[in-house]
Amino acid sequence: MVAITEQRSLSKTTDAEIIYPTSDGEPLAETQEHIWAILTTLSILSQYLTGKQAVVFANQFFYYIEKKPRARVAPDVMVVFDIPVKLYGNYKLWEGQQTPAIIFEMTSAGTKETDWNFKKMLYEQLGVQEYWMFDPYGDWIAEQLRGYRLSDEGLYQPITDNCSAVLQLRFQVEGYLLGFYRLDNNQKLLTPDELLLASQEATRQAEEATRQAVEAEQRAQLEKARADRLAEKLRRLGVESDEMDRL
Repeated sequence: MVAITEQRSLSKTTDAEIIYPTSDGEPLAETQEHIWAILTTLSILSQYLTGKQAVVFANQFFYYIEKKPRARVAPDVMVVFDIPVKLYGNYKLWEGQQTPAIIFEMTSAGTKETDWNFKKMLYEQLGVQEYWMFDPYGDWIAEQLRGYRLSDEGLYQPITDNCSAVLQLRFQVEGYLLGFYRLDNNQKLLTPDELLLASQEATRQAEEATRQAVEAEQRAQLEKARADRLAEKLRRLGVESDEMDRL
C-alpha cells in the first residue's frame, strides 16, 4: 500500500511524461450479477444527478498521488462533486481537486480482503465521506449491504439505516441489485428496465386514451347524424320545430 499521507503534488522534474493508463485489461467484474449491479448503479445515479455538478465514474482508475501511477484504485462506482461535467478516461485527484464523496464496491469472497481492509483504510484516509460495500451473493456480508460514514474525527463509523447523507437516498437490497429511494418522498429511482416498462405503459395508456377519445367522437358524430336525420324526416312530415323540440 502506498502511504497516502505522502505529498500528493510533487515539484516538476525533467523525467519523461508519466503515463496514467485508463485500462489494465482486466474484466469489469467477476459475475454477471456484479456487472449488472455496477451498471445499474451507474445508470440510476447518473440519471438522478442530471443537472448537478457531479460525475459518476464506474470501474475507472482513480489516481490519488501525482507522479505515482501505481497509486491507483478502480472503484466500482464513485461520485465526485464540483468538477466539470464531461466524460473522463480516469480521475486524477490533483487535477480535479475534489475527493470522491461516495464510493460503492460490489464485493465478493474473492475481493473481501481488498475491499474490507485496503480500500476501506484508503478511502477513510483520503476523506471519502461514505463507503458502501454491496455483496450480491451474500458471500461474506450476510445482510448484503454495509455502509460507513466519516465521523468528525475522520474515522469510518457504520451506517445503521442504509441512508446516504451524501446522496439523500435510502438504499435497499433487491436481489442482486440495489434499490434507490429518495429520502424526501420515498420515491424509487427506476432502473433502466423499469424505466423502459414505465415508458411502454405510459405509451399504452396514451394510446388507449386516444382510442377512447376517437371512439367517443365517432359516437357523438353518429348520434348527431341520427338526430339530424330524424329532424329532417319530421320536417318533411310537417312537424313544427317547437313540436320537434318536445319529441
